[in-house]
Amino acid sequence: MSDPTTPYRVLARAYRPKRLSELVGQDALVRTLTNAMASGRIAHAFLLCGIRGVGKTTTARIIAKGLNCVGPDGAGGPTPEPCGVCGPCVSIQEERSLDVIEMDAASHTGKDDVLELIEGVRYGPTATRYKVYVVDEVHMLSEKAFNALLKTIEEPPPHAKFVFATTEARKVPVTVLSRCQRFDLRRVEPEVLEGHLGRICGKEGVQAEPEALALIARAAEGSVRDSLSLLDQAIAMGEGRVEAATVALMLGLGDRTALLDLFDRIMAGDAGKALDLFADLWAKGAEPVAVVQDLLEIAHWLACLKLDRAAPSAFAARPELLARGRGMAERLGHATLGRAWQVLLKGLDEARLAPDARAAAEMVLLRLATMADLPPPGEIARLLREGKGFGGSPAPAPPAPKPAFAQMAPVGRASESMAPVGRVLETVPAGRGMAGAERAVAPEAAPREAPRGVAVPKDFRGLVGLLAANGQPMLAAQLAQGARLIAYQPGRLELRLEPGLPGDLPTRLNDALFRLFDRRWMVAIGRGEGEPTLNAQDRLENERVKADLARDPQFKAILDAFPGATIAEVRRRSGRT
Repeated sequence: MSDPTTPYRVLARAYRPKRLSELVGQDALVRTLTNAMASGRIAHAFLLCGIRGVGKTTTARIIAKGLNCVGPDGAGGPTPEPCGVCGPCVSIQEERSLDVIEMDAASHTGKDDVLELIEGVRYGPTATRYKVYVVDEVHMLSEKAFNALLKTIEEPPPHAKFVFATTEARKVPVTVLSRCQRFDLRRVEPEVLEGHLGRICGKEGVQAEPEALALIARAAEGSVRDSLSLLDQAIAMGEGRVEAATVALMLGLGDRTALLDLFDRIMAGDAGKALDLFADLWAKGAEPVAVVQDLLEIAHWLACLKLDRAAPSAFAARPELLARGRGMAERLGHATLGRAWQVLLKGLDEARLAPDARAAAEMVLLRLATMADLPPPGEIARLLREGKGFGGSPAPAPPAPKPAFAQMAPVGRASESMAPVGRVLETVPAGRGMAGAERAVAPEAAPREAPRGVAVPKDFRGLVGLLAANGQPMLAAQLAQGARLIAYQPGRLELRLEPGLPGDLPTRLNDALFRLFDRRWMVAIGRGEGEPTLNAQDRLENERVKADLARDPQFKAILDAFPGATIAEVRRRSGRT
């Protein structure tokens, strides 16, 4: 029992490393600095980068102590393992050394702040070997402040060392980066954090369940300080015991077994039971966003188990959960797990942004449960090729001639999530598809020829395509979007321009036509109604063709297989005539 009159020190401060060897999960940094100090090759400026709580400021103070430690006998030199008992070590540890100057750049961002700091660089240390300047969150300095610092950190006096720390290395000017020895402190792996938390619990005399420590390590996201803060909170909440159920409640997480039950019911397509399980998790304090994140973790964990690869997960902390996970991985295919991952990943953003996170999470679960029994896209394609429908029923016989969609190819391969969204399809060459389908695509532009003396296109659409193919894509786009054709014949063009087009468009068009055909055209701006713009014509024709395709029996079979799917766009396959 601690003395109630003694102020309590939180675990993050009580167990702050005092030597390089005590840093958690930073082996590369420890090895480099240890070798540098042992060989005397000590840089004059260091830059420590990493997320919050991985030990940047702690490392800076260890460097300051190591550079100034004189050992218990007062005769030692720079060391990666400061003794902690000599005068310099004690004064630095107690943050009262006049030779270790710390500055928070988040609150001292200006040039004057930096000038005040470097003003003292010319003066030697008072009681130590080196003066060490520690600047935290250095990326917050202004541009003028960085410029004022450049010359000093490039050629400091022999007695001065600089240690910069930042969470945003990209915001530090390259001129500063090039003058520093950079170290990137890594996120600490969950299993390493679990071991560290377990050792601290042993020293504190706290009983902790391994699963509880695994939950804390996962929630800390690689930050040692965050993990110790959460452990402090868990100890207080559990009255000296750290249990998985208490930690899950504290973090707003669901019970591990209940989450596996939920994922199992979703994959079985049992939407009603899935919503009941989710409602129970909600009633016990689980946050909807945290539940979706846990389901994402389960999908990834099962995919790794299916490949017989170990993946760090809180679900593997208990043998019975690991055994159940292996069984689920055997039943579920890679395509099914990949589809679940895609749907949950999209649903995570929806749950975060929705005004009602619970409703959004429920809709994600319903969507995934509805899609659970769909075959993968490859299986659907095989069934269609073999003339089979879904569920074993024969597919409708194709009409004659062969429907256009059979010759269509997706622009990009459909992801295995097969979320109910439209796919972009390309039309086949004229004469090979459904009657009228070829009219969905604009006639192709005239072939690209020499800049002068090319053949005059037979219509306005061909003229616009020729302009686009010969160095005038912006002009062609403006004509397609806002020019209504009144009259067209070789050498003469009458248009009505929609509001918003540039006033110099007729002049630019005339010049472009002269460069193409080596003769002047008459370009007139009329007041007649004119034809719809080329873009408007394309939109109308696309809608007509999409309606024709949706009525085709075989194409309708694909749409029926994916509820909610629509035809987004029709395009001509490139390179075909």
